[in-house]
Amino acid sequence: MHVVKSELCLCGDARPYWRCCQPLHDGVPAADAQALMRSRYSAYVLRLEPYLLATWHASTRPAALNLAAQPAIRWLGLTVKRHVVVDADHATVEFVARSRSGGGSAQRLHEISRFVREDGRWYYVDGEFPASS
Repeated sequence: MHVVKSELCLCGDARPYWRCCQPLHDGVPAADAQALMRSRYSAYVLRLEPYLLATWHASTRPAALNLAAQPAIRWLGLTVKRHVVVDADHATVEFVARSRSGGGSAQRLHEISRFVREDGRWYYVDGEFPASS
């Protein structure tokens, strides 16, 4: 997927992609866990597997995601429900991401993700699915 410079960011932010998630995809550290989570959503939309793996904490990172081998998913939108700063180096972000596979019905991914900051960079650690999902 190609993003036109003037388009709003894929993560739902009001800024254009080139001012929102693209700098993070290009290597700029995320300012906080929410910015990282939003950039990871955009990376899933764009199928940027190297970025997703690089922003996944080494303690829980899979060897590969194999996004190219998976059926195409059409991402429909992201809603951030809350961003909780636990301390200077730990945070959680609750979000709902909507998608559709092939011609199937829409799906909702509701997750509370944990993030950690090491050496000035935020990393996704893991997530849990709330019981109400």
